[in-house]
Amino acid sequence: MDDRIEELLATLDLAGKLRLISGASLFRLAGDPAIGLAEMPVSDGPSGVRGENWDERDPSVSLPSGTAIAATWDPALLDEIGALIAAEARRKNVYAVLGPTINLHRSPVGGRHFECFSEDPLLTGELAAAYVRAVQAHGVSACPKHYVANDSETDRFTVDVRVGARALRELYLYPFERAVDAGAWMIMDAYNAVDGVTMTENPLLDEPLKGSWGFDGVVVSDWTAVRTTDSAAHGTDLCMPGPPYFWGEPLAERIRAGAIPESAVDEKVRRILRFAIRVGALDGTPRSTPVFTDARARDLVRAVAAEAMVLVRNDGVLPLAPRTTVALVGPSAGEPRYLGGGSATVIPGHTTSPVEGLAATLPVTYTAGVRLSEDLVPAPLSVVTDPATGEPGLSVRYLAAGTELGVQHRSASRLVLLGEPLAARATTVEVHARLRADVAGAWQIGVAGVWHIRLDLDGTTVIDEHVALDSGDPAAVLLDPPQRQVTRTLAAGDEVDVRVVIDLGAAAVPGFGVVLGATLGVRRPQRPDDEEFAAAVELARAAEVAVVVVGTTEQIESEGVDRTTLRLPGRQDDLVAAVAAANPRTVVVVNSGAPVEMPWRDDVAAVLLAWFPGQEFGAALADVLTGAVEPGGRLPTTWPKTMAEVPVLDTTPVDGVLDYAEGIHVGYRAWLRAGTAPAYPFGHGLGYTTWSTGGLVVAGRTVSLTVTNTGDRPGKHVVQAYLSRPTSAIERPVRWLAGFAAVTCAPGETRTVDIALPRRAFEHWDGRGWAVEPGAFTVLVGTSVEDLPHTATVS
Repeated sequence: MDDRIEELLATLDLAGKLRLISGASLFRLAGDPAIGLAEMPVSDGPSGVRGENWDERDPSVSLPSGTAIAATWDPALLDEIGALIAAEARRKNVYAVLGPTINLHRSPVGGRHFECFSEDPLLTGELAAAYVRAVQAHGVSACPKHYVANDSETDRFTVDVRVGARALRELYLYPFERAVDAGAWMIMDAYNAVDGVTMTENPLLDEPLKGSWGFDGVVVSDWTAVRTTDSAAHGTDLCMPGPPYFWGEPLAERIRAGAIPESAVDEKVRRILRFAIRVGALDGTPRSTPVFTDARARDLVRAVAAEAMVLVRNDGVLPLAPRTTVALVGPSAGEPRYLGGGSATVIPGHTTSPVEGLAATLPVTYTAGVRLSEDLVPAPLSVVTDPATGEPGLSVRYLAAGTELGVQHRSASRLVLLGEPLAARATTVEVHARLRADVAGAWQIGVAGVWHIRLDLDGTTVIDEHVALDSGDPAAVLLDPPQRQVTRTLAAGDEVDVRVVIDLGAAAVPGFGVVLGATLGVRRPQRPDDEEFAAAVELARAAEVAVVVVGTTEQIESEGVDRTTLRLPGRQDDLVAAVAAANPRTVVVVNSGAPVEMPWRDDVAAVLLAWFPGQEFGAALADVLTGAVEPGGRLPTTWPKTMAEVPVLDTTPVDGVLDYAEGIHVGYRAWLRAGTAPAYPFGHGLGYTTWSTGGLVVAGRTVSLTVTNTGDRPGKHVVQAYLSRPTSAIERPVRWLAGFAAVTCAPGETRTVDIALPRRAFEHWDGRGWAVEPGAFTVLVGTSVEDLPHTATVS
């Protein structure tokens, strides 16, 4: 391979080299037909593969979120997940999937918490390695991100993270090291700075990444993270997105002036050519991937979602007996969150809500009980029609100075114009639909979007204003633009002609092109809040079991913003308390990607954490609640009782600096040091069977434990091994995860579980390298960081 790379490099002049080290477009790497190099599209992809465009006409399989995947504690499960991701990538002509996100849950308020795996570096690292191997086994590149210490969203473009060398090496760099060990072909660096140097120019790219770790792949910038032309002299290899800005002609001038050596560019090109060979972009030889029918993909997502759900409390109410009457309430039962907000978003072609999933299995009555906001929602296809085609949906027309460039029929009322070719040429976008009221009453009709917006109803202009965006983050333009609406009283069957006109004059964002989120939104007539709340309580009183599905919103858990509270939004806590008082057999399902406060947790019969479980939420939930499948998850992160008790919380920089003053004490390590008991500890999770364990044996660095399923149904047991060194001469956590293994047993079956403890689990960073303190370590084995009945000594 190296000889061919040198031959190809020798054929390129400086302009040809510079074309390759910047993107060709928003989500596409440059090619060169003269050397047989194809352009290489890439895609956001931690929870599915969106492709180059954000378009419901080309849907994607929506997978469970990062926290859900981590909750399985089963790296082997990623083999088939990786195969599905690779198959989706190949279907969309994508050469690299920008994931997994392997930053740590340093604080539970981190806005992208849902997208990352865990608070623990070892669990994160093992899952990262498994993800990389599974996807790249099929010739598609993974791209672990964001290197490094990109663990929160506040001031994410400018924050300077100050972290000690030991914490940096032992915690934050470790998952990336494991991803490199697994053979990652691409790694994305971060927006933030570390110790005063922005990550696209940081010495950490050279050492340890490209130095002692031996990473020979491509370091790609996060989108627009490259700050200067002179950054080309440093470790980032590929400046995204394109077309070239800092690394185009300005870089050529710096090289010709002798300020930057051309050899620095040559090394970047070598890495890009090596990457192209690996993914089959040279000579058009991409590898074939497994075939996933829609049914196979749905079955996999359903199985993984159930495997990820964590049962943290159960007084015996679960699993539900056949024909149990269920009162299903809660806002997330009918309108759940399948995935987190931001670049992890994909548009699935199919979803099942909890209402749909449970109603297919049990006798169910449903009402929401409370509403999470008064915001508009995208107009459902059942009430909007494209005037041009007569089909459900709407018409989108693109114009430039009054001249029509093109018209699209769209089957979604929420549009994201990111990488849309027609939008790139347009000055105006028109959205046109016929709205037919399906219920009588006061309808809110409006639009979410920015720049100059006009809304016409039946030909009369009712809104005409410039709408500004407070945030400078492009994610906010796409995901949470301001809303404007008017009220119309309609009878059932009434129709309204709705036209939205948006001036795109200011919609171009440097490096991204036209960036616009626009939603034709409605809010149907609703009964008063108190009536809705009372109706939910009465449903619960009349049923054998009440199931309350609560959760967060896209505005709360999303890229671009950290959370300000761990409380559930709206009156959801009040709803749970009232339902539990009316029906002691109340099960609460939490639909969030990260921890929330649960003040009612000891007053309900069961609590099931469902995360953001992907498109098959409803079906997987029905499987778990009825016992068709056991909830297989264990907590990958600590769940606190209250936000006030969280030992490491702050994500707000002071004078631009965010100090990781807690050092190596993050997550459960910080809880142990504080001596405070959380609501549910790291590693915790219940099943539907019982277990006995014993016979702990330690041989070298291998821990063996005998486990027996003493119940009457199959079950999953996650054995966790921790190390401790109470008499250490150096600062250490109270204990730390050193290894784990998941095992499934039939009723009455006994198995021996072997856990190999990596040498790194015993090592510490002493400022110069990795060292092992001589003497004895205590190994503790059990089912969570706080439930460790088996101990032994290892030297």
